[in-house]
Amino acid sequence: MMSDLSGELEPNPLRVVPAGDVPFADVEAVFGTKGDPARCWCQWFKLPPADWRTASPDDMRDLLHHQLEASGTGPGLLAYDDETPVGWCAVEPRPRLPRLQRSRIIAGATPEPDFDDESVWAVSCFVVPREYRMRGVGRALAVAAVDYARANGARVLEGYAIDPAERAKTPAADLYHGTVSMFVDAGFNEVARPRSDRAIMQLQLD
Repeated sequence: MMSDLSGELEPNPLRVVPAGDVPFADVEAVFGTKGDPARCWCQWFKLPPADWRTASPDDMRDLLHHQLEASGTGPGLLAYDDETPVGWCAVEPRPRLPRLQRSRIIAGATPEPDFDDESVWAVSCFVVPREYRMRGVGRALAVAAVDYARANGARVLEGYAIDPAERAKTPAADLYHGTVSMFVDAGFNEVARPRSDRAIMQLQLD
């Protein structure tokens, strides 16, 4: 039986489970066949730039499939409304995301500068198909990410949020990082503001 990591949200209860415990076809249903998710498959922070430039979307999908089959923890969670997959959240130990260390948004701003520390986890991506947005899916995933990271020995959980209030217009494609309010609702605190519209959010779990 798949465990419920998120509890219930109103008006529709959502179930959030480790994505490695469900059919990969459900993950594919969330990522879809068009747009950034179907090109990236949550590999942007994992692949060196040269590999990223040469990898095809099918290569990216296969990498995520392998990571879900091979990893004991992470790399993500899947949200369900009844039996319908409605969202994805990438959450795993931060050392598995080597490009974070070189990101202009994150490098030099996080209070946890040791990027080899396996006890620091990161929430790096949310994917919610258009038809399921504005229904609390992202919030349910953020809450579940906290429970999942804590249950798997994380000391700190970190997110890299967009603050739409600081932008005249925020394209939907930029919201894959999650929003400041979403992280605050899940218990995170803002610990740095590398840019006016970007915040590093953290939650101490130990």
